[in-house]
Amino acid sequence: MLQRGAGPQSQSELGQSGQPGRSGSSSSLDLQSGRNGPRVAETAVPGEQYLIFTLLDREFAIQAEFIQGVERLTEITVIPNVASWVKGVINLRGSISSVVDLRAFLDIELLPYDPRTRLLSVKYNEMLICLAVDNVSEMVPIQLKAIDRNPRSIPQWVASYCQGLAMVGKRQVILLDAARLLFADKMHHYLV
Repeated sequence: MLQRGAGPQSQSELGQSGQPGRSGSSSSLDLQSGRNGPRVAETAVPGEQYLIFTLLDREFAIQAEFIQGVERLTEITVIPNVASWVKGVINLRGSISSVVDLRAFLDIELLPYDPRTRLLSVKYNEMLICLAVDNVSEMVPIQLKAIDRNPRSIPQWVASYCQGLAMVGKRQVILLDAARLLFADKMHHYLV
């Protein structure tokens, strides 16, 4: 169910600027303008771009270069005999992609999906997975020197998938490492 090789992104799917999240799909969110979804922080501060999202009243972020798109929750085709955190598969712009409930994967409190629930299409190398998250808020630049690689305040349930903690304004944001998450042993041993 975990999809490899979803194919190259077209310029129309990435948008005029080459940034992820601009899709021709009517259910996609427009990261550039902020309509119907996350806003792009207007700033001149250089740094890697990160997409911020929430889970369990905590803010997380993944580097934008690994985000292929942000989608509204669509109909998920349930697949039998898989781990409870694999919710099924969806047709994502003509490719079949697994949907992983990130709350369930991280063994944290489960909540029903609501209109703010989003699917993050995350791709690292040839692995593409859609992660169900509570909400997506914004795209922000985070400088390398602003990342604390050894913070003590990262919860144990997410520590093995983390690359560090960063301050965005006065907010603490946990930075997830796309490779550690997508290529985790748990992610690849999902059959029950």
